[in-house]
Amino acid sequence: MTNLFEAGKLLLLDMAATLFFLVLYLATHNVTLSVVLGMALGTAQIGWQLTRRKPIDTMQWMSLFLVLGAGAVTLITDDPRFVMIKPSVIYTIVGVVMLRRGWMNRYLPPVAIELVPDIAVIVGYAWSGLMFFSAALNVIVALNFDVGTWSMTMSVYGIVSKALMFLIGYAAMRTIGAARRRRLASDRPRDVAPMLS
Repeated sequence: MTNLFEAGKLLLLDMAATLFFLVLYLATHNVTLSVVLGMALGTAQIGWQLTRRKPIDTMQWMSLFLVLGAGAVTLITDDPRFVMIKPSVIYTIVGVVMLRRGWMNRYLPPVAIELVPDIAVIVGYAWSGLMFFSAALNVIVALNFDVGTWSMTMSVYGIVSKALMFLIGYAAMRTIGAARRRRLASDRPRDVAPMLS
């Protein structure tokens, strides 16, 4: 369970600026305030890690550049349609980055990397598929509904879909990893027995 919380914590930290923007936008309906504070949080997170001399993963850099880039364009255009379509661009870019084999290793404990590296790759590709599906769904909702409906629908969908994917991936790796560990433990005595006779 500790590994679940640790992985969840890292994932939430990587998505903090985006989630913060979304929550603030839903609460205030102020695009400028939400964008500026989301950009500030993303920058502060990287700055904090740099001052503590901690390594910054590719996903963290990508998240920062997406928040800063999309935020700047939103501030320049002040167009709510851009705000509504922007998540599709982000989902697509994240989906492409998640096609990189082994991107999930940052979120996994050493035992999972040892026992289920193949399952982690499959789960990583499933995450990528979720991002592409989310991008398409967001475009459909953004182009067919008003801002209020879009923000509520995509907020609920975003949280629920990611939580479900996270839990399904964790359960799959945990279950298969435990089965593989038991199989390795049961195979070990048979390997040692011939040497003892």
